[in-house]
Amino acid sequence: MTAELVAGIDSSTQSTKVVVCDAETGEIVRTGRAPHPEGTEVDPAAWWDAFGEATNGLLDDVKAIGVGGQQHGMVTLDEDGEVVRPALLWNDTRSAQSALDLIDELGGPSVWAKSVGSVPVASFTVTKLRWLADNEPELADRVARVLLPHDWLTWKLTGGDPVTDRGDASGTGYFSPSDNAYRLDVLSHAFGGRTPELPTVLGPAQAAGHTADGVLVSAGTGDNMAAALGLELKPGDVVVSLGTSGTVFGVAETGAADATGEVAGFADATGRFLPLACTLNAARVLTATASMLGATLSEFDRLALAGAPGAEGLTFLPYLDGERTPNLPGATGSLSGLTRANMTPQNLARSAVEGMLCGLAAGLDAVRTHGLDVRRVLLIGGGAQSAAVRAVAPLVFGVPVQLPEVAEYVAIGAARQAAWALASSAEPPSWQENKKALELDEPTEAQRAEGHRIQQRHLEAREAAYGVRRNLGED
Repeated sequence: MTAELVAGIDSSTQSTKVVVCDAETGEIVRTGRAPHPEGTEVDPAAWWDAFGEATNGLLDDVKAIGVGGQQHGMVTLDEDGEVVRPALLWNDTRSAQSALDLIDELGGPSVWAKSVGSVPVASFTVTKLRWLADNEPELADRVARVLLPHDWLTWKLTGGDPVTDRGDASGTGYFSPSDNAYRLDVLSHAFGGRTPELPTVLGPAQAAGHTADGVLVSAGTGDNMAAALGLELKPGDVVVSLGTSGTVFGVAETGAADATGEVAGFADATGRFLPLACTLNAARVLTATASMLGATLSEFDRLALAGAPGAEGLTFLPYLDGERTPNLPGATGSLSGLTRANMTPQNLARSAVEGMLCGLAAGLDAVRTHGLDVRRVLLIGGGAQSAAVRAVAPLVFGVPVQLPEVAEYVAIGAARQAAWALASSAEPPSWQENKKALELDEPTEAQRAEGHRIQQRHLEAREAAYGVRRNLGED
């Protein structure tokens, strides 16, 4: 019997990726890819064009499609469904002041954390809507509907009423994951007293509709939620993803409400929750440092591995694109502890790897305080392919680290959701049972102690530069 096929789409910041999978086993049978334009704002039509290019010739016998999209992006439509302005992406920080204003206006961080699970930062959709209302009022007046990137692509596929899922909706800043409901009062306050239409929130296995050719389209979800679905996370599993951004997340039965803003209290794509900490600076720290050194990535790895643990006291705060966790949108990168003795290419490369991973280690420490039992780290993303990252990660994280098979887990998660909707089953299909993961060497006690010292020095440098206080193990 011919296997039923499903497709998963990952519409990320930089590109559209597609995987076509066997709906029962998850075996990948075809893949495609197409680039997106650079920048922090983009016409959504570019995503549709990339979708067409990436899926060209791949979907002829596919029975269902799921879309995973970059979180938070603001897509604004007028009454005719036309795009009002280029979409502002998650990494556009122009709404940083708007986030601070909203926090103050609606009662402070604790009120926000309790009402929508998260304290807004520049990434969140709600802050971008405030920025639009304040800075482009003539365009804001035309906005009749607000969608997220994955919502818009799903809507283009089905041609029906716009829908979303609770996972992606939980990153807007005007949806309560604990109540499974929009906070229209928050939306109205942020958008100058207006309440544009929002997509209907579907359940995890519900279908959004069908394409013109009759292919089922699932609800879709945000990229981190799709990755969790693709990796089939279990209790004790925490993902550290090293892509354009760095993320730390795991599934939980209860939602987080972190008034410090370090942990976002997102929902996941299965009906549970997804506490998540995010950094703006991840894999591009490595590429930028390699470029500064005039080295290829493989040469950069060799330099970093030749550096001593701790880089002989050189500490790199890699806030090259500002930072989200901690919330420092105007921050820049810095090196501290420089001496004539430690100013070597090897130490600079080593400090870049350690600095990037220390930012994620602080994220691990943060999610621990919100119900996640970190028993092992699953290291994914382009940055996880670095030999230096693989050597340093167990040292800095202090727990067993595994590298799942290299794969497009956001797209796989979207495909798994599509298979779930196609089967109309109580649970999604199990695809990871026979997949292998590379287990990195566990650190010795001496190495764990060195990793702790590296983290503490990074935190001290952060406090000295920006006054952000948080010590290892603090609640």
